[in-house]
Amino acid sequence: MAAAAERPSHDDAGARRAARGFTLIEIMVVIVILGVLAALVVPNVLSRTDDARIAAAKSDLGAIRQALKLYRLDNQRYPTTEQGLAALVTKPTITPAPPNWKPGGYLEKLPRDPWGRPYQYLNPGLKGEVDIFTYGADGEPGGTGADGDIGSWDL
Repeated sequence: MAAAAERPSHDDAGARRAARGFTLIEIMVVIVILGVLAALVVPNVLSRTDDARIAAAKSDLGAIRQALKLYRLDNQRYPTTEQGLAALVTKPTITPAPPNWKPGGYLEKLPRDPWGRPYQYLNPGLKGEVDIFTYGADGEPGGTGADGDIGSWDL
C-alpha cells in the first residue's frame, strides 16, 4: 500500500498541467479573435449612435411642435422669433405679450439637441408656418447624414 501512495495519480498530473496556465500562443489566438470581433462590431455600434441621435432630435422636435401648438391655441399666435422657444418655458416680456400664457409654461424645460446645442426657431418659417430645427452633428447649415439639418419639416 505504501507504494501506491507514492505513485502520482492521474488527478495529480491533471492538476499540475492546469496550474501551468495558458501558453503564449493560446493568449495570442484569443487576442486576435477579440480584435476581429471588435473590427466587425465597432463600426455598426458607431453608426447606431448617429441614428439614435437623429431619432432623439426628431422626438424633441415633435414635443416642441406640440407645445407650440398649445401656445398658439391659448394665445392666438406662435411666439415671435425674438421671443424664441424660451416662450414655452417662461412668459415672454418682449411684445407681443401673450394674453393667455399658461402658468407653468408649455414645457418643463427647453431641451438641447443631442449634440448639446439649443434648437433653432423661426417664425415665420422658411419651410412651414414655423420652423424648429437643429443643424445636426456639425452645427453648420446643410450637410448630409448625421451632419444634415433635422427640422420640423422632417416629421
